[in-house]
Amino acid sequence: MRPRRTRGFWIAIILLSLTGLVVGVYLTLTVMELDRAKLRIERQNEEIEEQKELIDKKETFGAAMNGLLDTAARFEGVLISTVVPTEQFELVAIRAWAHRWNPDALDDDIAAAELAAGELVALLDAASAEATTNGTGSSYETVIDRLGAGHVASVIEDADATCEEEVIACVWSDDPLTVHFDVADASLPYMTDALKEGIAYHEFAHVLQFTYPEITESAVAAFGGDVETMADCFALTYLDGWKLDHRIFVGRYEYWDVSLGYGLTCDEAQRQVVRDWFGQMGYKPTPISQTR
Repeated sequence: MRPRRTRGFWIAIILLSLTGLVVGVYLTLTVMELDRAKLRIERQNEEIEEQKELIDKKETFGAAMNGLLDTAARFEGVLISTVVPTEQFELVAIRAWAHRWNPDALDDDIAAAELAAGELVALLDAASAEATTNGTGSSYETVIDRLGAGHVASVIEDADATCEEEVIACVWSDDPLTVHFDVADASLPYMTDALKEGIAYHEFAHVLQFTYPEITESAVAAFGGDVETMADCFALTYLDGWKLDHRIFVGRYEYWDVSLGYGLTCDEAQRQVVRDWFGQMGYKPTPISQTR
């Protein structure tokens, strides 16, 4: 009988040992599972924080972009639409879309939108100052500032030298937002403010021709491709009482017969072409897409 009890005793010890081992393994596995769960929670918390950061930055970019577009909308109606770099704004929006999962890159996009808005504000301030002052003291500048809302400059100088020919004024295609007026011609005895106004209208037409080359190409066909007679027609259409031939009295019996322009008084059909051409101009706020 003892051998049986002894065998039973050892079996009991073995079973208890196995039980302890199982408990030890179970406890070890439980601790490992807790550690893994803790890591998962930490990663999830990190991902949540990253998502919050992305959301915040996307909202910040959206606000910056809206601010930029609101500032651009202040240019509505300005004839020289090229002063608002709309394509640049579209690139900022497209880059932000490409960076929508990259918070560091979004910081750059936010800064770009804010910088562009600041540049527009500076441009508005400069144009306002230009439009309300007359640095040259000339009626030429008064007219150009009014028509260009301060975005077109007037220079009174030796325009014959600048324009490389004898002129009253000129506009260069590579610098279309500056009108050069000849200082000597501005001082001629018959050069009245009324004449200067008509000359300024003619030159402003050149500013618009260079600013809008595509629509000008079709409109100038009505003038046989002559941009000068088209510019005359702009002045004749939009400046009340303007004509190409003038008699300017400088005394009771003394006068000058002055012919300005290129000898063609446009007809009504040509004036309508000019109106249609002019009607297509001016900055118009447009929605910005983040994809092309």
